[in-house]
Amino acid sequence: MENDSRNPNSSITIDETNPLTSPSRRRSGHRVEWPTIDGPLGLSPEDSLPYARRFFKLGFLCLPFLWAINCFYFWPVLRRPQSDPLLRRYLFGSAIGFLLFTAILLSWAFTFAIGGDHLFGHVWEELVMYNVADRYGLTGWM
Repeated sequence: MENDSRNPNSSITIDETNPLTSPSRRRSGHRVEWPTIDGPLGLSPEDSLPYARRFFKLGFLCLPFLWAINCFYFWPVLRRPQSDPLLRRYLFGSAIGFLLFTAILLSWAFTFAIGGDHLFGHVWEELVMYNVADRYGLTGWM
């Protein structure tokens, strides 16, 4: 670390190893591309692939919200077409999986919320869970 050479009275130090504050980065205009939303505090490009793969595979174990976390955390990779193709493959798979899960969950919820007795007829009484205590006689003891 050294003092800023442009202003001898400056007490600001510049870390030459930090790609965000080094003078060579500022002069060249080259942007550092980070694979995660937290930039230099996040994962390196080499460490990103195992995490994305792990979140993608765990999403199939009835944890589809990990797919959403995967897409959110690696959002810069989804936005850049020139990113690592294998990493993008896991992220697009996570995005498609989460969208499918959301569509199925919402269709199920709206079917029961809107359809109800009109849609299912007499079978509705067997499908709903709010009358379980009455059905098994669990309310008479109180």
